[in-house]
Amino acid sequence: MIAKSTTATAVALPLVLAGGLLLVTGCQTEKNALSTGNPELSVSGAYLPRPAMTDMASAYLTVRNEGGKADKLTSVTSPLSRDITMHTTEGSQMKHAAALEVPAKGELKLARGGTHLMLGKLGHKPEVGEKIEFTLHFATSGTIKIKVPVENTTFRPKD
Repeated sequence: MIAKSTTATAVALPLVLAGGLLLVTGCQTEKNALSTGNPELSVSGAYLPRPAMTDMASAYLTVRNEGGKADKLTSVTSPLSRDITMHTTEGSQMKHAAALEVPAKGELKLARGGTHLMLGKLGHKPEVGEKIEFTLHFATSGTIKIKVPVENTTFRPKD
């Protein structure tokens, strides 16, 4: 009986190991396929023009997505303001946006005269050279924290 048991183990063990390797390899391939389809976000060109008023400001930035799946900017928070809203501009009309799309292999550009962030009820009037912390909240990618410089500008050329 010992010989039969040893023979069965000798045959079954390689089959179990081979099956386990196939399972692990299959999971690894599936994981790699999923990771290439996820959003891959980066933020650049962020700035906050020195506000003319003590209670309101705007901010601009670009979110690039090198990934194969779109994402959405769902909200923005900052210690500077508890009242940050996202807006689009169509013609001369500004509209509140609940979320902003960041397309796959594309970008979301927040710029003067277009899509932008509005900050109300400022905790203080930001000064030129100051860096304001912002946290960008995305539907899929989670959060990205950035430091946004306050600039003395009324017009900034495109990135």
